Amino acid sequence: MSDAPKIVTAGMLVIGNEILSGRTRDTNTNFIAARLTELGIRLREARAVPDDEAVIVAAVREMSGRFDYVFTSGGIGPTHDDITADCIAKAFNVGIDVHPEARGRLERHYPAGHLNEARLRMARIPDGASLVDNPVSIAPGFRIGNVFVMAGVPNIMQAMFDSIRHELVGGAKLHSRTLTSFALEGQIASGLSAIQNRHAELEIGSYPFMRQGRAGASVVLRGTDLTRLAEATEQVRALMEQLGGEPREVNV
Repeated sequence: MSDAPKIVTAGMLVIGNEILSGRTRDTNTNFIAARLTELGIRLREARAVPDDEAVIVAAVREMSGRFDYVFTSGGIGPTHDDITADCIAKAFNVGIDVHPEARGRLERHYPAGHLNEARLRMARIPDGASLVDNPVSIAPGFRIGNVFVMAGVPNIMQAMFDSIRHELVGGAKLHSRTLTSFALEGQIASGLSAIQNRHAELEIGSYPFMRQGRAGASVVLRGTDLTRLAEATEQVRALMEQLGGEPREVNV
């Protein structure tokens, strides 16, 4: 029986032509990535797709088969181009209809006579899905299988995520340490590669920067084993010192 820590994975699917056109900036992926890391869940892929049924259906099917969790944002509003709910239903080969509880929430939210046909679209939920609470604007998201479907508006998506985070089961927590120095990437590359080979269970990445007119590199080390992480960090520190890089550990 293996003692290796369980790795729990996730994918993020950002849906909307406005993201791909550059009209709207995607901040949801950054939020999800940070929150999942806190829970011991690793975001392995983030993908942006257009409001295209075939593309969305294919992406949902593929990602839900590869990851423990999939999170989507966008496309569950009241307009004609909000097609995410229908696409998710098709991806799971189920029907879709107005959900009684979702409709009830909207009826209690809007003044009498204001729940028109367009707004009622937001109560259409795939068969068998459970609702995801929306404490900001009431219209719920939903969960079906391992896929959580949420709004695209950042503050609404964040509130939705906070309402379902207790449902998520994480694995081993990923710890991180960062060393920065004025040693150049080209100088540390060979030594850094050797350290990575000795610590295959860790993720080690190098990121160049320009500061105060000087070039340097930050090395970020991530892993679940604190002892091995500390060993590798000290080896990177020694490498930077050997090259005169004046290493400094930073909290990010």
